This record gives sequence, C-alpha cells and structure tokens, in this order.
Amino acid sequence: MNIRSLTRGDGVVIGAAVLLFIASFLDFYSATGVDMPSAWNAAGSLVLPSVFLIGFIAAGLLIAGRFQPETRKVLGLPLAAWGSVLAVSAAWSALWSLIKCPALVDLGAGAILAFLATLALAGVALFSAKVPALAGQLVPDPKPAAVPPYGGQPQPGAGYGYPGGQQPYGSTPQPVPPYGGTPTPTPAPGPGPQDAHQAPAPAPAADFTPFWFAVPVARPLFAEDGSPTQIAELAPGTWYLAVEQRGAATLVAQTQDGRRGVLNDTSGIQRG
Repeated sequence: MNIRSLTRGDGVVIGAAVLLFIASFLDFYSATGVDMPSAWNAAGSLVLPSVFLIGFIAAGLLIAGRFQPETRKVLGLPLAAWGSVLAVSAAWSALWSLIKCPALVDLGAGAILAFLATLALAGVALFSAKVPALAGQLVPDPKPAAVPPYGGQPQPGAGYGYPGGQQPYGSTPQPVPPYGGTPTPTPAPGPGPQDAHQAPAPAPAADFTPFWFAVPVARPLFAEDGSPTQIAELAPGTWYLAVEQRGAATLVAQTQDGRRGVLNDTSGIQRG
C-alpha cells in the first residue's frame, strides 16, 4: 500500500466520508419541541441504508480501488466503478430525503450534511479524473537527491533506492555513472593483468533525455531482447532511471543493481 498513490480527489472522498459519519448522529429532521432521532434510531431506518451505509461503502470502494491492480474486478467491473455507482445512488437518495421532507417538520442538520457529503462523493467519483486540481497527488513525492559527479560519494542521509542513494550494506561502493550509463563493476583482484579497456555503454537516442521516475503500483521489467522473461519488478516508492525510450509508451529502465529491462506499462509514472 503506497499512500502516495492517493490523489487530492481521494482526500475529498475521505473528508466526505468523515462528514457523512458525523451527520449520521445528528437529527435528520427537526421540529419545535420534538426530539427527532438520528439515522441510527428506529425512525431513521429508511435513510440509514439508502444514504449513510451506501455512502460509506462507496467511499471505501473508491479508496480501495487506488491500491488494487486495474485488472482486479468484481462482477466484471473495477472497484472504482462500483464506488461511483453507489456514490451517485447515495446522493440521489439524500436529495429525495430533502424533497420529501414531512410538511410538519424542518430539515435537520443531519439531512443537510448528509446531502452535501454524498454530493461531494458523487462529484469526485464522476469528475476527479477530468479536473486537474483533483487528479494531483495528495502527498507529493520527495524530490530526487542530486546525483554526485563520477566517483563522488553518496550524499549523507540519502536512502537506498533514490537517486544518489547509498549502496546496500556489505556491498562494494560503485561510482555513480552518468545518465544512461551502466555501473562498471569493480574488478576482482587476481594474479593476472586486468583488461583496463571497458566496452562503452550503449548511448540513448539523441532526442531522449534520461530521467528518474517512480511507478504508482508494482510493475514487471522484461528482458531487452523482447522475450517475455521478467528480470525484475519495479516497486512503488522507489526511484528508477529511464535510460532509453522505445516507442510512445515503452521505456528501458535501470534498477539500483544495474540491471536493465523494458517497462511496457508507463501509465501514471511520476517523473523526478
């Protein structure tokens, strides 16, 4: 579960669910000298399942859909689609509870807040992907640390897996290569002479600038020869280096241990 995969729209969903929970304990209808019950009392049994419980389930499905693969579906529909349908249903029921308010009573704070909360749920479920202000990240990714020059030491405090991060414990420190290069392994000591000439790393395309990126969910990294062999898995919250672009939506990525492979799914990646 990566909290950085949540958007500002998801933050609105969480806030609306909290507001809906508070509204469920307030008077749904009010009248002078009469104490009208909340949705959890017997008199509120009609609005409890049609407005509040459906709203809670819709908010849970919308948030849970962020942490599940897009291919995971329930009865042929992803979790976000079910959440959108239930959010609209809750807002529709809350609207009719306002319209059909008994003539002898007034609307209570619970009814008004419930309508506003379910309206926010439905609005975010339907339009969050189309509104840039709602589609942005709720918790921004940390900026990648500056890459030290060739042969320089990693910056103190940089975590492993981020640009300029430290090497794993117990390994021999490797010099940080320039963008697009492959880390040069330290030659093992031996009695014979060492070949000082190293084969140059393949250079990226002239119109491509290497960059750091992170994936929103775990994604496989395949071999560069085009075979379906998976050589690694990119994990969320870790920075990787894109060294080459193949086609409109395919990158050649390099992991922290120097392995290179093809990332076919580049949707939703966060550039550093």
